[in-house]
Amino acid sequence: MISNRRFFLKSTCLLGAGSLLFGIGCNSKSNKYFFSLKKRNGRWWLIDPSGNPFWSIGINHVDPASLRYSESVNVWNERYSNSMKQWLTSVKKDLLSWGFNTLGWNQEVVTINDQHHRHSRSFTFEEYQWLDMPYCHLLPFIESHQWENETRLPDIESNGFAEWCDYVARDQCARMKDDPNLVGYFYTDCPTFVHNRKENTWKGTLFDPMLLKTDSGRKELKRKATVYYKVLHDSIRRYDKNHLIFGDRYEAQAPLPEDIIDAAAPYIDVYSFQCFGGPEMVKEKVGFWADYTKKPVLLADSAVFQEPYKKGWPAPETRHHSPEGYKAIHEVCKAMPGCIGFHLCGAYIENDVRRYGLKNKLNQVDIPYTNLIKEQNEAMMEWVRNQIE
Repeated sequence: MISNRRFFLKSTCLLGAGSLLFGIGCNSKSNKYFFSLKKRNGRWWLIDPSGNPFWSIGINHVDPASLRYSESVNVWNERYSNSMKQWLTSVKKDLLSWGFNTLGWNQEVVTINDQHHRHSRSFTFEEYQWLDMPYCHLLPFIESHQWENETRLPDIESNGFAEWCDYVARDQCARMKDDPNLVGYFYTDCPTFVHNRKENTWKGTLFDPMLLKTDSGRKELKRKATVYYKVLHDSIRRYDKNHLIFGDRYEAQAPLPEDIIDAAAPYIDVYSFQCFGGPEMVKEKVGFWADYTKKPVLLADSAVFQEPYKKGWPAPETRHHSPEGYKAIHEVCKAMPGCIGFHLCGAYIENDVRRYGLKNKLNQVDIPYTNLIKEQNEAMMEWVRNQIE
């Protein structure tokens, strides 16, 4: 699964700040190389399309609708002329200036109530081209997210499920297959394999938790999970043989049987995790799976906040990231040889549901606060340079 393709640094990629290390802005459309993985001196690395080690410093939840509230719609129209292309050009400028090198996942939570818990749509292929920087893309194979409370779970062994997965890959992967900026594909955000939440108990779980009680049941659980991962993998590879598969974004604090992790191993390249609760929780939970799998892991969603976290959605008040907590999580990731990146649980722009972001609804940046995030990102880039010299 993991490509052994050798990459050669082309002279055209020597231009631009940071491009020598991270390859940003130097992916020619004629360049047919893609992100890959390589283990070096006991540590896993992403390798960018120019052949350089790449540690993914990502931000999640990038949605323009926050600039179209009644109080901010003039910002959208006057500054960006109602143009996604203009806005995404500005997004790229911001992210690079703050030291981020990856769009981790663009979809943002936009409504939470007793009827709906929904995220914004994914960016289109064209919108990713306008952004023109490394990105990860979530494929909507199955609505088994732990926060999703509207959609019935499918029979993953049915022809209907396989037919739908083929369509998703044909619709999206077939268009993205030659894009060197695509780092890899995600599946579900926090899948409800053997757990759920009170708001979606009616859906049940993808696999019966009772299977965990006997050896024969665990064997059957692994068989079912193998079917699931093979269907998704084969759907992608039918149309895209080039890009990495990051698989499900597991909730590290939820029940996660080893049988499921083992079943995924032949069909994914990287294990991805959401893990909140601070650096010690990341060290405990993600570190366990990194040691267990011996494969690359991505901290795909995490954050620490300055204000005490209060349960409930929409968030009861505006919160801010803790720069100290952000740095501490990076230190944990650095000490984890399998970790290939950390994607901050954004958001790029604050909305009335999430209530935190690096910009507010009027497109204003809290410069002193954001500069602390930038300093840590730049420190991580320097750490990468020191690792590969």
